[in-house]
Amino acid sequence: MPIEISPPAPLPLGVRAKPLIDGVKIVKLRLIPDERGRLMEILRSDWEGMFDHFGQCYLTTGYPGVVKAWHYHKHQDDHFCVVHGMMKVALYDPRDDSPTKGVVNEFFMGDKNPLLVKIPRLVHHGFMTVSEHEALLINIPTNTYNYSDPDELRVHPHDNDIPYDWTRKDG
Repeated sequence: MPIEISPPAPLPLGVRAKPLIDGVKIVKLRLIPDERGRLMEILRSDWEGMFDHFGQCYLTTGYPGVVKAWHYHKHQDDHFCVVHGMMKVALYDPRDDSPTKGVVNEFFMGDKNPLLVKIPRLVHHGFMTVSEHEALLINIPTNTYNYSDPDELRVHPHDNDIPYDWTRKDG
């Protein structure tokens, strides 16, 4: 059974979140290795508070250093899990009615830190690959993609009012 993380429990390593954005949930995923390989559950219907309903499942990738941000949805929650490589996933809460309005969360997730992050609707999110090779992200949103009327609103990755800098932080 994975450990579901919600405040006030301690956050796993690789999570920069003070406080955790309202509605965001994290599950520290467990790898189960044996001589044949490994197994990792990504999302289960019995993980309370993690999943309302199934929309679809898809894979997206990022090349090293490329930023894919910012976007948000009006009608769906996302569930991110990086299954290969490492990504920096950032969230920003612009919601006027949220107790965490203006808060930024940052997650380093992937091979070295297997996490599932639930991203509530209206929370801006994006990612950047920080590994030296292409990274693979699985998303399990609560709604299917509507090609004729997409629930996909975008904000420029760098030229915006979001208090976040995608630049790598050395030192």
